[in-house]
Amino acid sequence: MTQNIYDDQAFFEGYSRLQRSVDGLAGAAEWPAIRALMPEMKGLDVVDLGCGFGWFCRWAAEQGAASILGLDVSEKMLERARAETADGRVRYDLADLEKLQLPEAAFDLVYSSLAFHYIEGFAGLLATIRQALKPGGRLIFSIEHPIYMAPRQPEWQVDAGGHKIWPLSAYQIEGPRVTNWLAEGVVKQHRTMGTTLNLLIKSGLTIAHVEEWSPSDEDLAAHPDWAIERERPMFLLISTRT
Repeated sequence: MTQNIYDDQAFFEGYSRLQRSVDGLAGAAEWPAIRALMPEMKGLDVVDLGCGFGWFCRWAAEQGAASILGLDVSEKMLERARAETADGRVRYDLADLEKLQLPEAAFDLVYSSLAFHYIEGFAGLLATIRQALKPGGRLIFSIEHPIYMAPRQPEWQVDAGGHKIWPLSAYQIEGPRVTNWLAEGVVKQHRTMGTTLNLLIKSGLTIAHVEEWSPSDEDLAAHPDWAIERERPMFLLISTRT
């Protein structure tokens, strides 16, 4: 089962204070780049995997989408999403993405923001998404960049016998990464970029665009504190189609 850290009260309160939680899509640094990947939304059937507070669902409705389904593992997230959504075209449901079931050929667009790096069974999730997309449908998503998730660690670790072992943050060593972000014990699933792209290809999706997001000069003028994002990418944005 997907770790439901968002229903932890301390984590939820901390997450609710983040800029992207307060300002929505306008507070997400990578949103303009993701927005540029979006198709014309009018008349589309859309599902948002890991919808959080429902910011993207409401945006899709504003852009003319015919129906929008927002799915999340967190009851707290969904409670707020429902409270802030009045459009009847938007529906929210509880779902564990590790066990996701979707109707076949039901969606023109599957979208996900910063959720897939929590998923251990990514290949299975992609298979579910592929069969749920209509012909010509798209999967567009963002994740934490693998380099950001597994930063370089300058020192080797040493086991009980005094032998050097790979540091847990080593990029080529895939698997869980435990971090203390807003709460202790947040588990993310590290995969290299190669693994991520190859899983997409094996699922039958065609990769249309890959972007290692970095702030522009204009971004830095407005947000000087984003300068570190030019040292290593924080986000990986990917667009695919059937």
